[in-house]
Amino acid sequence: MKQSIIIVALALLAIGVIARNHTFEREVSHGRHNATEQELLNIFSSYGYVANPSSERFKIFKQRLIDIIKHNLNPHKTYTQKINKFSFYTQEELSVLNAAQNCSATAKENMAPKKKYNLKDIPEFVDWRTKGIVTPVKNQGQCGSCWTFSTTGALESHWALHTGNAPLLLSEQQLIDCAGDFNNFGCSGGLPSQAFEYISYAGGLDTEGDYPYEATDNECEFKRSHAAAKVVRSFNITFQDEDELIYHLATAGPISIAYQVTDDFFKYDGGIYSNPYCSTSPDMVNHAVLAVGYNLTGRYYIVKNSWGEHWGNEGYFNIELGSNMCGLADCASYPIVQGHHQY
Repeated sequence: MKQSIIIVALALLAIGVIARNHTFEREVSHGRHNATEQELLNIFSSYGYVANPSSERFKIFKQRLIDIIKHNLNPHKTYTQKINKFSFYTQEELSVLNAAQNCSATAKENMAPKKKYNLKDIPEFVDWRTKGIVTPVKNQGQCGSCWTFSTTGALESHWALHTGNAPLLLSEQQLIDCAGDFNNFGCSGGLPSQAFEYISYAGGLDTEGDYPYEATDNECEFKRSHAAAKVVRSFNITFQDEDELIYHLATAGPISIAYQVTDDFFKYDGGIYSNPYCSTSPDMVNHAVLAVGYNLTGRYYIVKNSWGEHWGNEGYFNIELGSNMCGLADCASYPIVQGHHQY
């Protein structure tokens, strides 16, 4: 019994240390504490790096921290930045996460306007997490497979809405290994709409447990008899039509979106992300995520990322609504499953 109490106490102490470290990092990020070289080395080593002040990676970290503090001290910014695991990455390592999405493939097929959507007919605020149909934040690691996580996230939610059951965790690795014939490229990029078409053709998607994530390109091992969730087809939102995107987000469920990530986004902490320098061109889109809600009054979307729960706001971020920020409405889509309530 005494040993158990000691173990619990040590665990709680460890949690406290982690919490204090994150608090300290935020204080440093906001310029509220002028960290010494040793304190910066302590932060550096807490992420698993050797505390060498002359290492190139430590120099990268110090320059990124200068940029973070400068950003946070600017009162005109709509979001804050912080130290995180990407603060130490080289540009080459960051570029792996920004794999091409081939967004223009969807955009060209979906540019004709369909119908006008009246946003007065939908709620001012929607957050599908409150309905229990959004799965936990996952982590793609060093593989440009964001498109697979956006795809599984959407299907996990829509399948749960269809069945009325708790959402399953579905396989990203199956998409990496098997969806190549649908113009997807594993760890080198892809597009959710094309992944939905693959799932429809293949007869379904396996669970994460049966086809686990490995963050690398492998041979396809999917067996149709193992399919846990199925797709009829992909519904593609009209090119750059945010009213349609918002309407379907309110009435159908979470939606896969893709947009252009630039260096400042990796540092996101909280607030409403906005960037006057990113592109709205579909050719520049390089990251796919899952929109799970919106706030019409606050003018932002609620979005689930695939960089782990320690990034951003517990793995989520808010991004500006109404301006096609960074091309987020260029190639949005979601899966139509059997028995869908609208189609």
